[in-house]
Amino acid sequence: MRNGKQMFGTNGVRGVIGETMSPALVLKIGAALGSMRRGTIAVGRDTRTSGEALTHALKAGLLMTGCDVVDMGVLPTPALQYIIKTNRFGGGAMITASHNPPEYNGVKIVEADGTEMSDEEIIRLEGRFFAEEFDVVEWDGVGKESAAPVRLEEYIEAVVNHFPEGIGKGMTVVVDPGSGPAALTTPIILSRMGCRVHTINGRLDGTFPGRMPEPTPEGLQPLSEMVLATGADFGVAHDGDADRAVFVDTKGRYIEENYEFGLIEDYVCGRNGSGLVVTPVATSRLIRDIAEKHNCTVDYTAVGSIYVARRMIELIGEGRNVSFGGEGNGGLIYPDHQFCRDGGMTAAMMVAVLASHQNRKLSDIVDELPAYHLVKEKYHTGDPSALVRTVEEAFAGETVEKIDGIKIIRDNVWALVRASGTEPMIRIMIEAKDPAVADAMYREIMMVAMDGTPRA
Repeated sequence: MRNGKQMFGTNGVRGVIGETMSPALVLKIGAALGSMRRGTIAVGRDTRTSGEALTHALKAGLLMTGCDVVDMGVLPTPALQYIIKTNRFGGGAMITASHNPPEYNGVKIVEADGTEMSDEEIIRLEGRFFAEEFDVVEWDGVGKESAAPVRLEEYIEAVVNHFPEGIGKGMTVVVDPGSGPAALTTPIILSRMGCRVHTINGRLDGTFPGRMPEPTPEGLQPLSEMVLATGADFGVAHDGDADRAVFVDTKGRYIEENYEFGLIEDYVCGRNGSGLVVTPVATSRLIRDIAEKHNCTVDYTAVGSIYVARRMIELIGEGRNVSFGGEGNGGLIYPDHQFCRDGGMTAAMMVAVLASHQNRKLSDIVDELPAYHLVKEKYHTGDPSALVRTVEEAFAGETVEKIDGIKIIRDNVWALVRASGTEPMIRIMIEAKDPAVADAMYREIMMVAMDGTPRA
């Protein structure tokens, strides 16, 4: 596992229920967290069928270490993070497997400031977990539990109040929460902004009968059809815990997430120019193009929203003007709201983007963005780190960055080769305006990878 973590990945720990994920495991995670973070801990979950069992186990672990627990019930991950941050909880945990299929579930750990727990602290938590070093209290010190699902309203109000009243008046939007917790938030947010809202897959259901939790172009075909049937201005869909949002345009076309990033970046930076845009090295060059348009600068991080969020906090602490941040997967971060991916805010922000374009169609706005061709591939290998080093040696004479893996940068193409944080493989991303150039770069990298020796 990257960064010294043994169990947790970039966004928590996940596994198949009954195989690698169980209430017994989650109880120990709760006990480890409670031993590290004294005080009142907020917990929540998505709609997965295993969520209640894991939530009870998590709470048991926290209570046995003397923490008080407030159960927020079913809600989006960013809603829990906002509630934790604004109510000064000692920390929190979300039972979710995000975009994974329904047989999966997991745990995300949240700090008191609403950000996900850092790698360093996760390693400490894992140390307690594996050594079973839990600060279990006596009978008269056990924590108390309460429930506060009504606090979800605080998050809804915060998003709505971020925008001028009635900014969505006259717009029609179709929302696809995917039977996840966004069904409790995004339709309400957009309605309060003045939009007319249609919803599909809006019933909470952990079996995800309408589509899988990952909002893919194929899975969103019913959303596209509904947008066309209703003449909607756009459609928005969420993943299983609603920290991401993806869109279809006026013509029912899926908007690739880097273009989504670019659309909202253009709006945000247009109102806060000369700032910094923080994003991982895997993000499209389109983001740099739009930043430069507004005299903004891109600051690159390792892949993972936690690294983006913490870099934004670090830069702001240095007195820098940070305008925007996020990943090219629909997970965008708004520093004047909170430092985590927020699908509900992103859905609302698209309303503001359209309002700023004065009745122009979203499809026309998308078509005006610079076009890039992106290649994403995986290559399985027994030693991913060694293979990344081989690629690094092969391209040593070129312009490279080593923020995360090895990024090879040429005038007309870039390529990123990095070890997976969860599987024995490398991930390869290549982008160019010319598809032929991107494909040629891919073949060049694969020749090195399969041969196992540096280029001559």
